[in-house]
Amino acid sequence: MAERVFKRVLLKLSGELLAGPSGQGVDATAAAAMAERVREALDLGVQVALVVGAGNLFRGLGASRRGMDRCSADAMGMLATMMNALALRDAFEGLGIEAEIQSALPMSGIMDGFDHRRATAMLERGRVVLFAGGTGHPFFTTDTTAALRACQIGADAILKGTKVDGIYTADPVRDPSAVRLPRLTHAEALSRRLGVMDMAAFSLCLDNRLPIIVFRFGVAGDLARLMQGDFSAATLVEAGP
Repeated sequence: MAERVFKRVLLKLSGELLAGPSGQGVDATAAAAMAERVREALDLGVQVALVVGAGNLFRGLGASRRGMDRCSADAMGMLATMMNALALRDAFEGLGIEAEIQSALPMSGIMDGFDHRRATAMLERGRVVLFAGGTGHPFFTTDTTAALRACQIGADAILKGTKVDGIYTADPVRDPSAVRLPRLTHAEALSRRLGVMDMAAFSLCLDNRLPIIVFRFGVAGDLARLMQGDFSAATLVEAGP
């Protein structure tokens, strides 16, 4: 078996992965399947932190475009990420994996506030750490949360799990001629406007030379292969020379 190439990663996943057949809400079977895939990295000794979105429950930006105050809408979205984190913690514990939640919006008796030192200590003890509540402020996405937390805990890379196996020249669902790009620099991704992450998140990764790996989440074995340096089914975005 190949050795791992990462010690610590931040895994960014869509809240839609938690949805059941209806495409909304939280499905316990889907949550268990997500936890099972994450275990592939843990079994290799990789420390895993996780940020999950809230698209299965509530989208703050969409609500604001329909007339809701943006601050209120984003606050609702942040609360939705906390609900998803609780569901995932339960799924991990159901598999016998220790997991903790830290939130930008602590809730007494339910989840603690974010503390990068405590988060790092928990990761080093082999626990999954779920970061919830976004950044705690409106106008920032969970992509930005992932980039910020990855920098704060000293992650080696951000792994962004999507529905496709990397970054393409166009939407492969709509354009069959789209080509997957196996490797890019941050500058190339930015200049080509490939939409790896929103600009605030991408700027943090660029400034801190933090690699981003975009891959299809949910395929058995893929996450383990990434941890061992096999990026053949993903796109690696890294700092240039």
